[in-house]
Amino acid sequence: MEVFWAGALWVLKIWLYLIVSLIMIPAMFGFSLGISETYMTILVKTLEWATLKMQKAKTDEQTLKSSPSNILIQREDGSMEKELEELRRSRPKPSVGGDFTLSDCFYFSRKGIESIVEDEVTQRFTSEELVSWNLLTRTNDFQFISLKLTLVYGIGIFVRYCILAPLRITLAIIGLTWLVIGTSAVGLLPNWRIKFWLSEWVHVMCYRICARGLSAAIRYHNRENKPQKGGICVANHTTPIDIVILCNDGCYAMVGQVHGGLMGVVQRAMVRSCPHVWFERAEMKDRHLVTKRLRDHVSDKTKLPILIFPEGTCVNNTSVMMFKKGSFEIGGTIYPVAIKYDPKFGDAFWNSSKYSMVNYLLRMMTSWALVCNVWYLPAMHQQEGEDAVQFANRVKSAIAHQGGLVDLQWDGGLKRAKVKESFKEQQQKQYTRMVVGDDSSGHSD
Repeated sequence: MEVFWAGALWVLKIWLYLIVSLIMIPAMFGFSLGISETYMTILVKTLEWATLKMQKAKTDEQTLKSSPSNILIQREDGSMEKELEELRRSRPKPSVGGDFTLSDCFYFSRKGIESIVEDEVTQRFTSEELVSWNLLTRTNDFQFISLKLTLVYGIGIFVRYCILAPLRITLAIIGLTWLVIGTSAVGLLPNWRIKFWLSEWVHVMCYRICARGLSAAIRYHNRENKPQKGGICVANHTTPIDIVILCNDGCYAMVGQVHGGLMGVVQRAMVRSCPHVWFERAEMKDRHLVTKRLRDHVSDKTKLPILIFPEGTCVNNTSVMMFKKGSFEIGGTIYPVAIKYDPKFGDAFWNSSKYSMVNYLLRMMTSWALVCNVWYLPAMHQQEGEDAVQFANRVKSAIAHQGGLVDLQWDGGLKRAKVKESFKEQQQKQYTRMVVGDDSSGHSD
């Protein structure tokens, strides 16, 4: 028995030694020994080989599509007025002016059926569909195609669950532990310049360790546009790991609600060394208090830029949904950032209604890798005569365009809530103006 425990302890020492020397130290100082690059090269070639095998096996059944698509309905891009005008024109005797016609019912019936079969909101909260299988059972039902492919799939399961998962879990534990210890120690120092420098270094170092723990391959573009102190960084939101991705390249002040448990321990440690903005649950409901604290933060040009995800929920990285206007009422400079993940190596989207945080993180740690591109966009300011909603939409459109995402006006809150009555009334008023005329819009109120 003693021999067994001595052997286990020896294996554990070797394991930790390899992690510290080959992963942690390079991560702490921001360089790589080439291990991750070699792993990604082998992984890309393996997935390309598997794709060719599957493509060859299915040539008799169907041609592989050039881009992923789960579109069931081909929608027209025209406005309500244009579509109703075309529908009325098809009648033998078109109605005069904008009077109501029975054929208008067909337009609303078709729109209703389209929304039931395939709406633009709910499909943004399901995993993105792939062109081909990436050898993960969660993205496709396993089917026997060839003996070689089955063998590679089996080896992949062993690598992901027996090698990568323990390695990544170890790195995550080390990263979080070092974050708590490091920030707590730095928090004991007086408020000198070296304290803030050490705080930023500890934060970035810990996030880099966590990023290595996810085999993250991140490519940053336009670093000259990186958020500056006293500004507000806004980005599209796919996963809580977005924070790790962005903080891997710089330090930010976080904004959020105070939690209990392990998350609370981490929050209290972080705020000792860095001016993060945490709110109590009751304070989060006070919009004016939240705005005041954030405005006080950005007014101090020595403080780190605030990191905010204005969508307020995670979206599956195919689109950008409505930005809440609160982030754009604070004032100051907005630094937009676009994040786009490659689903071929793993699904980064967190479906919080389906998976708990722990379950989701375990799924990520058993994926192949986390590959993404990050674009820093030029700083944006609110223009004269532009309100917060218009400013938010302009920033959102810029992020969507840069990241190759669909720009949607829908509120991400519809993930768990019903459509607001104001949206319904907007459509009703629009049709009323067509039928009765613009002059009646004033009387309808």
